[in-house]
Amino acid sequence: MSTSFASSVDELGQWRQSIGRRLDEFGRFLTDNDLADPAASEALDALRRNLVGEKLVVAFVAEFSRGKSELINAIFFSDTGRRVLPATPGRTTMCPVELGYEAGEAPALALLPIATRLEGLSLAELRGQPKAWGHIPLDIHSPDQLTEALREVMRTQWVSVDDARALGFWSDDNGEDNPPTNDAGEVEVPAWRHAMINYPHPLLQRGLVVLDTPGLNAIGAEPELTLSLLPAAHAIVFILGADTGVTKSDMTIWRDHLGSPSSSAFVVLNKIDALQDPLATVERVKEQIEQQRQSTARTLDVAAERVFPLSARQALAARIDGDVAGLAQSRLPFLEEALGAQLLPQRREAFQQTVMESANRMEAQVNRRLGDRRRQMAEQVLELRGLRGKSGAKVRLMLERVQAETTEFEQCTARLQAMRMVHSRMLKNALLDLTSDRLRQEVVEMQGAMTASLLHLGAKKAFIALCGRLRELLEAAQVRGIEIHDMLGASFAKLNAEFGFSLAITKAPDFGRFINDLTLIQRNYVQYLGLTQALRLSQPKFMEQFRRMLVSKLRVVFENASGEFELWNKTASAQVDSQLRERRRGFRRRREALERIQSAAGDLEQRLSELEAQDAQLQQLQARSTELGNRLKQQAQRELTGTASASPSGAMPLYAAQA
Repeated sequence: MSTSFASSVDELGQWRQSIGRRLDEFGRFLTDNDLADPAASEALDALRRNLVGEKLVVAFVAEFSRGKSELINAIFFSDTGRRVLPATPGRTTMCPVELGYEAGEAPALALLPIATRLEGLSLAELRGQPKAWGHIPLDIHSPDQLTEALREVMRTQWVSVDDARALGFWSDDNGEDNPPTNDAGEVEVPAWRHAMINYPHPLLQRGLVVLDTPGLNAIGAEPELTLSLLPAAHAIVFILGADTGVTKSDMTIWRDHLGSPSSSAFVVLNKIDALQDPLATVERVKEQIEQQRQSTARTLDVAAERVFPLSARQALAARIDGDVAGLAQSRLPFLEEALGAQLLPQRREAFQQTVMESANRMEAQVNRRLGDRRRQMAEQVLELRGLRGKSGAKVRLMLERVQAETTEFEQCTARLQAMRMVHSRMLKNALLDLTSDRLRQEVVEMQGAMTASLLHLGAKKAFIALCGRLRELLEAAQVRGIEIHDMLGASFAKLNAEFGFSLAITKAPDFGRFINDLTLIQRNYVQYLGLTQALRLSQPKFMEQFRRMLVSKLRVVFENASGEFELWNKTASAQVDSQLRERRRGFRRRREALERIQSAAGDLEQRLSELEAQDAQLQQLQARSTELGNRLKQQAQRELTGTASASPSGAMPLYAAQA
């Protein structure tokens, strides 16, 4: 296993698990001491699921025979002592393969038949239909069975040209890109549309997902790769052959499917061992490799520091044999260092910000609740101390006073009811534009505009108009959130002043993140909606698949926005309910204490002692809450040894200096 990228991923996973343990500790503390309302518990559970369930996706993209599967084996699975993914000359991976791990599920290879493309269902929809997939159990203790089972991703079948056209592997408009036919006029296509491998490798158990994609013909036939899986990847490794450089099909993948160069894209010039020449000096070979690196960078319009010449085959063999010199000669560590420096700090910072914000919110909530309890106790102590040496008549007067205060306080219920009605109406109006029904309505309008244009050549314009309308809906929801915040803030201030509450409203959710997600979807889809795809969309089957895929992608954005908005509102309402219960409980305790004192004079000092002990306990709870919150935040801020000094810009010159 690599000491740079692989071990850093493992350390990041351990860091997340340690934060998860801190969250569990904080959650138990809140539950045991009746300090967590349902909304706070829901937020805590959501944070825990996010930390545990978050995946780190690295996508490997290449044409056939570029050594992609061998590179995956060398980086991630050399500790098995053999090739996990098939890596033989010629075409190997025929369909997209996701390599990951889901706890509680047996090791298995799940295969989605290629014929499911004819049903119009998107891959996202089919993930939730287990019966649509075939399953092959994996024996992780039998290398031979494991290797044989995974060879299934290489299986193909021969179909007629009409079937190949329906499946997306044949185009009448781009004949030069069509696969060859056999003597019977049939076309070879993959047997599977998608494959998922559940494999209990330590890195995969830490949340890593490896996406192995097939060549250009298969990528173009599965638009969900371009529009969903690849854009969602945290890093993309694009593999070329060092002996061939950038071919026409390589350039097509880069231009049409990977989009504009970004900080998450790494280019690999694999098979530098093929450039070895017994008639050339070592220095001359190095010069040729450097020339190929510079030429590739110019062709793809990327920085030369993002192009990594290496030999995956040499690296895999060196790691299996424990050959340190051979591994260095393969140059693989340079790529791994860049991957680790680019990805891990980004993911850690994102987690850290989320944890810090959640910890501060929980700490503030606990302090408010405990502070309210202590304030009520302080009032009781002052009240009871004033009864020392007083007559029974004085106690009766105090009982009447408590009853009067209780009656006066209960008048707040009418105010609360009015506030809740206004809040409910404003929330309903805000969520109306974030529903799945509204989203489908907007997509149907876009589909109608596409259909109205000749051969769907107006698809790009219609889609851009859709994104504009959806962006306006998110911006409108942001405005309504601010209006709700202002309304609740004014209402809370009046309730605090008139009825002794200690209500506080947090900042309304920022919809900027969801607008950015929408912008990313727009950029990916606009790139996809070129002339070739416009002609495809003129076919009803492809249009329906496109619509389903688009709706499923947009639904994630809108459901996340709606969920976060609802949780924020629920937290505000739960705060009111919690303090209302606490105040009523306080009045009841005051009344019960006075009644006991009325019946037995000795109960006064006993009750004062009880209140003082309870106040001391509340102080301890406040201190414990602060301690747990600080430990959680300190754990989140703990630097990872593999990423503390690394940075995306700091890792690149290392290659340039040593290559």
